[in-house]
Amino acid sequence: MNSFKLLCSGLTFLVSQSCFSQDLQPGLAGMAPMKWITIKTTQAPGRVYQTLNAQSKTYTQEDLYIRAWIPAVVKPGFALAFGPHYRTEQLELKTAGEDPMYRLSNWQLRSMGVDMKSLVKLDSTSWLITTAQVNQSGNLNSPSTANIPLSYTFSAVYLRKKSINKEVGFGLMVNKSSSIMVLPVVVFNYNYSARSGVEISLPHKIAWRHNLTTSDILYIKSEAVTRTYFINGLNETASGVFRRIDIDMGVAYNKQLNRFVGVELFAGYRQNVSYKLPDNLVAIKNSGWAASFEIYIRPPQGLRLNKRR
Repeated sequence: MNSFKLLCSGLTFLVSQSCFSQDLQPGLAGMAPMKWITIKTTQAPGRVYQTLNAQSKTYTQEDLYIRAWIPAVVKPGFALAFGPHYRTEQLELKTAGEDPMYRLSNWQLRSMGVDMKSLVKLDSTSWLITTAQVNQSGNLNSPSTANIPLSYTFSAVYLRKKSINKEVGFGLMVNKSSSIMVLPVVVFNYNYSARSGVEISLPHKIAWRHNLTTSDILYIKSEAVTRTYFINGLNETASGVFRRIDIDMGVAYNKQLNRFVGVELFAGYRQNVSYKLPDNLVAIKNSGWAASFEIYIRPPQGLRLNKRR
């Protein structure tokens, strides 16, 4: 269980979604296109919580996520981009009757911050990828939002393209939120046929990919989902942390609608592996079905500087 707790909040994508020019960008043929602006909504129904000596209540986890990559430097051998992001999340009460945990459904969970990604071309087949994230996550309904601390994440990965169909990488990631966590990062991307491949970025994602057409991609994947919010407890005075680490396992479909707009749909099972709740809240059912819908915009020609891979 402790190994799952090392799955870090805010782990940014390492290889597949950046606003860099084609001569710099790693990746293999058939991988998903770049995403300049992302808007994603997720629904996870059937979560059950209760307090001591109170009836359990059923909630739906809902969140909306927005991010936009802004290229800052694009030069031969080096590129740098920043991605401001914003997430809003809530637990919507679904059980009829009076809610003894009224504050749970009234939490205004927000996360906002900035991602950074840089890419250094070491030679014709290898790159050094560094990512960083600074964010602040908490309950905006809390009277002490000014005391919500900043969280930091930094990673560095050496990526090497072994052949036109295979690339491997390794590195380290460090996260500082409520404590300092350090864990290894392993990347392995391999196209074993003209239309299929595997994409692995541990500890974040394992995926099998099949390109139905040049604009349609099917995935079967397992992906870590981590949320951490600093929040006041139900007694309004004690501070605490609302944290959960989940693994989303299911099927995703990526559709490129035109040169600029695409969508991605996911449906599957969200398995909780670790959670922490403030005060005397207890999770009775913290796993279940989950689905998401994402719409994304590719960079305009002036920023994209490359064609679809």
